[in-house]
Amino acid sequence: MAGKREQIKIFYIEKKWWRAAACLCLAAAMFYIVNWPAAVGVSATTRQLPIYCVQRNQKLVSISFDAAWGNEDTQQLIDILGQYNIPATFFVVGEWVDKYPESVKALHDAGHEVMNHSNTHAHYPQLSTDEVVADLNACNDKIEQVTGVRPSLVRLPYGDYDDNSINAVRSIGMEPIQWDVDSLDWKDLSAGEITQRVTSKVQPGSIVLFHNAALHTPEALPAIIQSLLQEGYTFVPISQIILTGAYTIDHTGRQCPS
Repeated sequence: MAGKREQIKIFYIEKKWWRAAACLCLAAAMFYIVNWPAAVGVSATTRQLPIYCVQRNQKLVSISFDAAWGNEDTQQLIDILGQYNIPATFFVVGEWVDKYPESVKALHDAGHEVMNHSNTHAHYPQLSTDEVVADLNACNDKIEQVTGVRPSLVRLPYGDYDDNSINAVRSIGMEPIQWDVDSLDWKDLSAGEITQRVTSKVQPGSIVLFHNAALHTPEALPAIIQSLLQEGYTFVPISQIILTGAYTIDHTGRQCPS
């Protein structure tokens, strides 16, 4: 009988212990749920981000072109930009430089920035820090050999990045650049759709993404330029729209003065 009472006593002790443990778990879960936005905010602030756009009071905008494969429209783009005296930033892949060095020189001679878009258009999050740095430097070397100017900006292939790749870029004094206005010209949208999409989204400090070999970009570009000029925008290359000195990058990728 005493043994049975002892078993019952142990059962109730264990039951109380499990109940207490369950209460602790529930309390911890409720604390996390209540504080979840704050936890996310802390995580977001520690993530390494490239520059998507810039906090600017003036009506400044930068237009950029990625050049990775084709070269059908590069000279036409140079001619259109020249008609309006618009400087742009071209992000070129090292392998594209190998194929079209004359176009790289033409871009530079026309007054456009020629910047880094990687050497082989690899997915940087799949590479080690040393591999990212080596790839960046290989592309920088090729651009510098043609233009005489070493790039200071990079657009990450596919817009794909992680903390490691962003840190690798900045470890060699370069700045990673994304965009806040995507023309989606690579989807072969009509010129009208591209124009509407870009002009409706541009804000002071915007960085616009185009591609040098998209089907309807040359057709859309004059209307976009004319519309933004009429709205009072000034076009500057990306190196002139980003801030120098002390700055922060908020959770949206907007570069802001400290």
